[in-house]
Amino acid sequence: MKKGFRLWNSITGWAVFAVSLVIYLMTIEPTVSFWDCGEFILCSYRLEVGHPPGAPFFMLLGRFFTLFAGGDTSKVAMMVNILSALASAFTILFLFWTITRLVRLATGDDETVTGGKSLAILAAGAIGALAYAFSDTFWFSAVEGEVYATSSLFTAAVVWAMLRWYDEADDPRSGRWIILIAYLMGLSIGVHLLNLLALPVIVLIWYFRKHKATTRGFIYALLAGFVILGVLNFVFVPGIPTVAGWFELFFVNTIGLPYNTGLYIYLIILTGLIAGGIWYSLKKGRRILNYVMTVIAVLVLGYSSFAMIIIRANAHPPMNQNDPSDVFSFIYYINRSQYPRAPFLYGNYYSAPVIGLEKKIGGYNKKDGRYEPYYTTEYKYDKRFMTIFPRMYSTDQGHIREYEYWGKVRGKKITVRSGQGDEQVTLPTFGENLRFFFRYQVGVMYMRYFMWNFSGRQNDIQGNGNVMDGNWITGIPFLDNPRLGDQSLLPDDYRNNPARNAYFLLPLLAGLAGLYWQYRRDGKGLSLVLLLFLMTGLAIVTYLNQNPSQPRERDYAYAGSFYAFAIWIGMSVMLFYDLLRKTMKDHPAAILPSVLLLAAVPLLMLVRNYDDHDRSDRYTARDIASNYLATVDENAVLLTYGDNDSFPLWYIQDVEGFRTDVRVANLSYLQSGFYIETMSRKAFESDALPFTIPVEKYIEGARVQLPVRELIKEPTPIRKVMEFVGSDDPKAMVDLSGRGDYFNFIPVTEFIVDVDSAHVIATGAVRPYHADRMLKPLIWKFSNDMAIKDDLAVMDFIAGNNWERPLYYSVTVPASTYIGLEQHFILEGMAYRVSPIRTDQPVRGETGMVDTREMYENMMNNFRWGNAEKEGVYLDENNRRMFAVFRRQFARLANALVEEGDTVRALAAIEKGLGIVPPEKMPYDYFSTDLVNALALAGRREDAEKLFTEIVDNSVSVLSFIAALPDGKSYGIEYNASVSLQALLDVYRLAAGHGMHEVAARASGELNRFYGEMPAR
Repeated sequence: MKKGFRLWNSITGWAVFAVSLVIYLMTIEPTVSFWDCGEFILCSYRLEVGHPPGAPFFMLLGRFFTLFAGGDTSKVAMMVNILSALASAFTILFLFWTITRLVRLATGDDETVTGGKSLAILAAGAIGALAYAFSDTFWFSAVEGEVYATSSLFTAAVVWAMLRWYDEADDPRSGRWIILIAYLMGLSIGVHLLNLLALPVIVLIWYFRKHKATTRGFIYALLAGFVILGVLNFVFVPGIPTVAGWFELFFVNTIGLPYNTGLYIYLIILTGLIAGGIWYSLKKGRRILNYVMTVIAVLVLGYSSFAMIIIRANAHPPMNQNDPSDVFSFIYYINRSQYPRAPFLYGNYYSAPVIGLEKKIGGYNKKDGRYEPYYTTEYKYDKRFMTIFPRMYSTDQGHIREYEYWGKVRGKKITVRSGQGDEQVTLPTFGENLRFFFRYQVGVMYMRYFMWNFSGRQNDIQGNGNVMDGNWITGIPFLDNPRLGDQSLLPDDYRNNPARNAYFLLPLLAGLAGLYWQYRRDGKGLSLVLLLFLMTGLAIVTYLNQNPSQPRERDYAYAGSFYAFAIWIGMSVMLFYDLLRKTMKDHPAAILPSVLLLAAVPLLMLVRNYDDHDRSDRYTARDIASNYLATVDENAVLLTYGDNDSFPLWYIQDVEGFRTDVRVANLSYLQSGFYIETMSRKAFESDALPFTIPVEKYIEGARVQLPVRELIKEPTPIRKVMEFVGSDDPKAMVDLSGRGDYFNFIPVTEFIVDVDSAHVIATGAVRPYHADRMLKPLIWKFSNDMAIKDDLAVMDFIAGNNWERPLYYSVTVPASTYIGLEQHFILEGMAYRVSPIRTDQPVRGETGMVDTREMYENMMNNFRWGNAEKEGVYLDENNRRMFAVFRRQFARLANALVEEGDTVRALAAIEKGLGIVPPEKMPYDYFSTDLVNALALAGRREDAEKLFTEIVDNSVSVLSFIAALPDGKSYGIEYNASVSLQALLDVYRLAAGHGMHEVAARASGELNRFYGEMPAR
């Protein structure tokens, strides 16, 4: 290869890097984002222990980048986000170099690249790399502090490095590239396991360079790549700590040595074996053995970043998920044992009858100098309902409905004997199982995302398979309308959604053209790119075996597949160049028409995607988190439930130091013993939670579920109940199975909590202006027949707290977790305070009594809105969901103020509620009717009538689109229809009550018109 091309290849690559980096830095989120970003940022900042299986190397990188915040904690999140931007830009650089190298392999011009061909190759690299840089999925990850951008970098780097080895394979020193790749693979395990999927591609590159390709050789190389992948993923990663566990168990339990003795001995032996192997290979001149031992050494060295997890867990940081402080808890952690595991090659259908339980060792707890096992149970199913390649396995009723729709399940009836006699149970056929796989798992959960990136995206609303939300589009009506309904009839907010991006199939067609060119020119290269495409796409789909109704979109998991397709987009330049150069005799001008044509692809993607990927100046996740914390009193305990009402809160506490007196306790985590132990420790200014049951009695496997038996009919002091539940006496347990399996249980359904008047007023548990409502004592009823560990932990906290610390439930916590306390909730903003008072019964199913004094002060003066009102600040669906909650809270505040006769403050609250997010970003709909009602009650009848009319217009536009759908296109759209119908019903009821007869009559008429036309589940 001439030095001139090599120079321009480097210059152009770095130019593409610079362009992508500048765009990412211009659109980066300046603070924390929703979902896992808050967790990763705080874990990077303080080197804390995040969710399994951990990302320790990412945390180390993140920690390095946080140092550039210069002590300004408000800049820490941006520094971690910049890590993602920089990693993404380097990914684009390696993609550029990968494309240009693969093109040169395909053209056979390894030594000389001249004239128009050199320009064509550089243009191919630039167009393919920039198309990927501005693709929907990759750009999304590039501007937030998550692991996927860094994970993509490792995948790109190892593929590029293997191509460099390919160039230097005849050099005796070329093995250094293999060692580098092994080290990068080891490090990548500490970011995300997705990177290992490149291994079969790497093995295939080695085979093509070292051997003459034959069909048999190709198959063997492919199998070897899969074996190496399997060994690393299923043996190496879990095997190193598992073998350490065997040593630890032997030396501690059998020999009686102190904890960690076996671990230390194992590490010494492992290190000695590796070092000895390298020494022996050098001494005997065994070159291949030396490479193998060195590769193992650097893999282990890279993997050793996980040592930080154990080290930091022993420091008991505030975030210490699963507390992997010993080898057995680390095994539990690295294997993600807390998460349900989907069957892969063999398992049950969703309708399979349970025929028994199988007890298995779930892990080990430390006790009296030994490791004592605890047990978990697994269901045993009727073998007639077991199948290979199970796709429809979940017993959740919501999942079953989706299985039956996507799989078109009719099945066959099987007679099953149960306690109620014989019954007929539907057994899906294997064909229906495969139909669900192809229609839903491949179609909805992969191809939909693929087409988002290379054809177009309908909107940013999470899709469930209905025609209105989250589909792919082309922007070409005659292609879109038959699939999704007449797109010209879409409601304005759907049609104008910033994430509605149509590429008119241009990236897809370019990629297919490049695939065709590579097929014609280089079968070996095609097999490499195709294998990467499949391994990071359909192979992941098959392995994950995802249920329907995921909590969020999962396109980020398939970014590697989209990376591979972008290689073909770049190669499309060569197809057009080949067509033109024959007539232009390799003149440099031959490249111009194809470059101008195909440069439109990344440019189109950049222009279309910019507005919905521009997060600059958006501080909503941080400020919403601060609003939760600003709601509660000093030293409060705030119970949350999901990712988005927990991770941002932990971030703003741990990183920015905001309201560190508050203890945020996630109810989902309270189902684990490790988390209860974490809550029993002081964190920042928050004291330990005062549990009455010793923490060691919450260990894993203990008190997971407690049956509730009303053996005591009268209310019982809660401290006595906790004493009973905390007892290990078999007399305080019940044998549910009749086989000697004793469980703790709760013998009463009504609890008494003592209330001292002066004390609860002094601590603020009861506001002085609520003293006349005080209950002495508080008696509440637990209505469920089973309590789980988080229920018990909250009860135990109440028993030990004695109203010292305020207890709050986030407004986004499911009502199923209230344990009967909702009759004593007081709404103060974004949380309900639990107070021993008699509350007014709310109307229309609302929860809690409004404390207008506290809530007004919080929502009007203490809350921040993250620039949501600013023009140009994009609010995606997660943000809009959160601001819909705020609208409802403002409505509750305003209506309560109106009831108190305070119309001045009510109007102020209404104006704030209507103004924090303008209707252009979030139209007035079902979630706004109560706020508009308050406006009418406060005397602004004319303004309210206009807004009611706007709600009717918006609802009618949704219902009109649904009514116009052809037969067979209405599945999954029931929610969209029901909220619009409910909005019309609410407007009719409320407007009629205010004498707004014209609006009421229109709402009633539209309701009657559409009600019978809407789909029913």
